[in-house]
Amino acid sequence: MKTHRPPVSELDAHLGFWLRYVSNHVSGSFRKLVEAQGVSVSDWVALRQLYNAGAAAPGELMTALGMTKGAVSKIITRLQARGLVERTTAAGDRRASTILLTSAGSRLVPVLAALADQNDAAYFGHLSTSLRTDLIATMQQIVHMQQLKEIPVE
Repeated sequence: MKTHRPPVSELDAHLGFWLRYVSNHVSGSFRKLVEAQGVSVSDWVALRQLYNAGAAAPGELMTALGMTKGAVSKIITRLQARGLVERTTAAGDRRASTILLTSAGSRLVPVLAALADQNDAAYFGHLSTSLRTDLIATMQQIVHMQQLKEIPVE
């Protein structure tokens, strides 16, 4: 006996499918590029944040990156071990620390930024400036409408 199954949309009929398809490939390529430099994507995001800020308290990094205290702590520890950031503590309060880039970290950020630019060009360079601008504006509108807060780190 044949059962009736309601019709369902095709997988690739969904915009989310295409967004995920492209995003997974773009992100995967970038991950390989930064890992070849000895850092993870989440390390890159933290380094980039510190590059702009100059220095930040771990709590400020937590907020900026949308990560838990434990996740940020692991990133800081990993970056310290690589000599890319240093932690300074206040003289009167050892719990109050500031994270800042070392000279090695400051030199690495432009290298990683160039890899991000290279990756974007590989995937989106064939699009006209107008289309890229519209695509960014559309994604930003979705972020705004959905009230998305966390910076993508993986």
